[in-house]
Amino acid sequence: MREWGIDAVALDYAPVGFGDYHWVADGRWFITVADVRRGSYEGLQHALETAAVLREQAGLAFVVAPLRAADGTTLRRLDRHRYVMSVFPYLDGAGGDFGDEPSPEERGQVIDLLAELHRTPPPFSTPARPVELAGRAWLEDAIRETNRQWLGGPYAEPARGLIADHAGTLRRCLEELDRMADKGGEPVVTHGEPHPGNLLRKADGRLLLVDWDTVGLAVPERDLWLVAKGPSDLARYADATGRAPDPAALELYRLRWALDDVAEFVAWFRSPHGRTPDAEQSWHALTGTLEALAR
Repeated sequence: MREWGIDAVALDYAPVGFGDYHWVADGRWFITVADVRRGSYEGLQHALETAAVLREQAGLAFVVAPLRAADGTTLRRLDRHRYVMSVFPYLDGAGGDFGDEPSPEERGQVIDLLAELHRTPPPFSTPARPVELAGRAWLEDAIRETNRQWLGGPYAEPARGLIADHAGTLRRCLEELDRMADKGGEPVVTHGEPHPGNLLRKADGRLLLVDWDTVGLAVPERDLWLVAKGPSDLARYADATGRAPDPAALELYRLRWALDDVAEFVAWFRSPHGRTPDAEQSWHALTGTLEALAR
């Protein structure tokens, strides 16, 4: 942490979020350690740099961006291949959860933030976020290999049974994703996951958007499907941007999100894992997602 000029006296573990590890240092800094084996160092580096530029140069005050180390970077390796660290300002505010249902007024505030983000010229570092599933090969392998034992941990065999039961649904959904893949228009800077779990409300009512590791170039519907609930929300966005959202692209990203979750959970359960709170949460999420796709 000294590379950020931090000589912390108190370091308190913060059991928040999913997948990464977090600490609060001296009540002033929020320290995040991520395992890049599930992604890539370069991808996270570009995403965090993009968030920093959006805050520093584009002036987007709602972006909770990483702080720069003494050498100007936003990410530091802790070992040769696995863990990386980033540092953020620790901010007071009321957070939400993924499944929260925002009020119409709250949705309007988020749509206004997204409209401002989508109007912003993309920083040079902004990574592309293609509609193709990053984990598609893993998912297709899993569907084909449900006739053999899965190893990895306590959820491996239950996951195999679940995928076998829903193999037909998954094949149908992948075909539907392929048919819809060309929906949408020109790409913009998108956050990727602007759900209530990534929103922080300050005491003065302002909303801040956190967790920018998914930022990237994509069509606006990549963000909007998570927020807009009806014609009035879509009209508000169109009025702010001059761009009417495409209903087909909204459905495309709704389906993509579900399939991406399934692919990620299956890859996890086929890898070494234990019976941890994150694993249990992932199991329930996998079950619920497959049930929703089958409806």
